[in-house]
Amino acid sequence: MSNQLHRRDWLKQSALAALGLTFSARSLGGEDYLPRELGIETGLLNLGSNENPYGLAPGAKQAISELINTANRYAYNVPAIQSFKKELAEEYGVTEEHLLITAGSGEALNLLARHCNKGNLVTANPTFGILPNTAKKIGIEVREVLLDSGKVHDLQAMAKAMDANTAHVYICNPANPSSTMLKPAVLKAFCEEASKKAVVTVDEAYIDFLDAPDNESMISMVKSGNKNIVVVRTFSKIHAMAGLRVGFVIAAPETIKALQANYFGNSNFCVGSLPIHAAMASLKDTAHRESCKQKNAAAREYTHKALQDLGFKPIPSSTNFIFFPLKNYGGDFAKDMLEKNVILRSSVLPDGKWGRVSMGTMEEMQKFIKIMQTVKA
Repeated sequence: MSNQLHRRDWLKQSALAALGLTFSARSLGGEDYLPRELGIETGLLNLGSNENPYGLAPGAKQAISELINTANRYAYNVPAIQSFKKELAEEYGVTEEHLLITAGSGEALNLLARHCNKGNLVTANPTFGILPNTAKKIGIEVREVLLDSGKVHDLQAMAKAMDANTAHVYICNPANPSSTMLKPAVLKAFCEEASKKAVVTVDEAYIDFLDAPDNESMISMVKSGNKNIVVVRTFSKIHAMAGLRVGFVIAAPETIKALQANYFGNSNFCVGSLPIHAAMASLKDTAHRESCKQKNAAAREYTHKALQDLGFKPIPSSTNFIFFPLKNYGGDFAKDMLEKNVILRSSVLPDGKWGRVSMGTMEEMQKFIKIMQTVKA
């Protein structure tokens, strides 16, 4: 069977499975893990899932190696990882009672949608799809508020969309897929008011790519005693642990207790000992995270300018991906790029077609730009 047909079948399946935003292709785990039956040759640029191309911190790799012989044990039977929650709490200046460990932040978002199910949800459009899509599946009314002209959350419009029946507000900041960010003071003011009426979940998956003072977390609101603020974080991005699935929720102890009593009872049980040990080691390696951040910024700056030079108008990015309009592009951009050996995302939004490309290494982004030179938008 031809490579072209294999790609077409994969794209059809991917489109059905993609998370929200009508993205027409989604990334698989990486080139070495693409199913061989797809017939996709080596050399594929996997720029679709906002992964960290620089890999685990050296200490995290060593931690997995050291603990591999305990993989036959449940995590609660491995003494070496029992201090994880304590170390994580110390890292973020909270108590262990403020923390809930989950199998990636995606699972936390899925379960939070189920927990806040007694009223409507207010969120942005577009945004990361797990939480609003889960809400829709279980019959919750989802009020989607368009981003403003700069592809930033329109907080004023979101506030207007709330009413007496609003139970939940979801904000991804920095935002996926638009790559924009809200200034901490602006977001904090919104959260303060919105949390008087509803639970406000702030997804901070990409906050580690920001510089101070823009990298201020809403965890400070939890620490100050706000019981309706929930912050979701992940080890998938800057820690490069997307395939290991470690995330966590920080909220008021009363909120954490309520979550555990409902949908989160088995969440800790679902995180393996090897990922936890890797996360513990990665927390200590600030140098690796800073190196990844700097390399990402350099690749992002290069790609942004190169896309501009090619006539595109990418949104200024605060993340490890770039969002750019496709103007009058006539086809399915993600599908067409897969034919050129590039995995990325494309979507159709109310204001037209858009592409999203994750930041790979500088070499990978240079290859991507050479391919983009053949694209007419």
